[in-house]
Amino acid sequence: MSRPLDPQWSDFLAPGYWPTWLLLLLMRLIALLPFKAGLAVGSGLGSLLYRLATKRRRVTDVNIALCFKELTASEQTKLVKDIFKANAIGFIETAWAYWGNRQSIENRTTFVGFELLEEALKQERGVILLGGHFSTLDLGGLLLSFYGKPFDCVYRPHNNALMDYWICKKRSRFTKVVDRKKFRELLRDLRKNRCVWYAPDQDFGNKGAVFVPFFGQTAATIVATSKMVRLNNSPILMLAHYRNKDNAGYTMEITAMPEFPSGDETRDAELVNQTLEQAIRKAPEQYMWVHKRFKTQPDGNQKLYKAAGC
Repeated sequence: MSRPLDPQWSDFLAPGYWPTWLLLLLMRLIALLPFKAGLAVGSGLGSLLYRLATKRRRVTDVNIALCFKELTASEQTKLVKDIFKANAIGFIETAWAYWGNRQSIENRTTFVGFELLEEALKQERGVILLGGHFSTLDLGGLLLSFYGKPFDCVYRPHNNALMDYWICKKRSRFTKVVDRKKFRELLRDLRKNRCVWYAPDQDFGNKGAVFVPFFGQTAATIVATSKMVRLNNSPILMLAHYRNKDNAGYTMEITAMPEFPSGDETRDAELVNQTLEQAIRKAPEQYMWVHKRFKTQPDGNQKLYKAAGC
């Protein structure tokens, strides 16, 4: 199905979109769940998906075996189970981000290290906020909006045109959504001293990428982060977001990246991965390990996942 140029919800009434409409209806209903009930439902859903989503589980098994070699086999299995629970809770949290009670969530949010953002904004060149695909991905955007600074969210359009329409529509509740290819628009906003949230931690192939370690495993890592910073000579900070260990609320944490940019794109890619790794290790189950982060390898072979039947 073709993607409408200026879509409206009425453009997506064809039968091919009905399953997506059902998913959106489910999310709308989920958004009505109270906080503790939502976490419980998400945890139960994650346990179910661990048993049913066998391909995703095998991908996650491979990722954890590659990245957490220091863990025993039983510890790795427990982490994989926790990842499914956290990512399913992330589905509930996305529903809350799109339709939930903003005040209730804001009251549960703590900001750490945001004095670094205040200092960076004084340079009046905008700020790049290096992000990652944590399970609280969309909720993290809502949480950041509570701080009161305008920001852009850089994203890759979804393959499903209806889902893309709703993601953009709902994210627009709390941020400006910008296609990752629209560098000129990002440059204009940086010049307006806006923040730009950007997550370069997925495998987009070897085009525009270098191979550097991520959790000790070679990973295709895009070099666009260096280009983003050079757009307006903007400062860059790491932004991570977590559901607290006690499940009572959320923490938004900003940390510095003092050596970035280094002047070398390969070194910059290493610094990006090192910074992300440090943030992920604080709550490794709250990261989207269900994706094939290491599918592109220098020899062009996807053997890391093929061996597991992924």
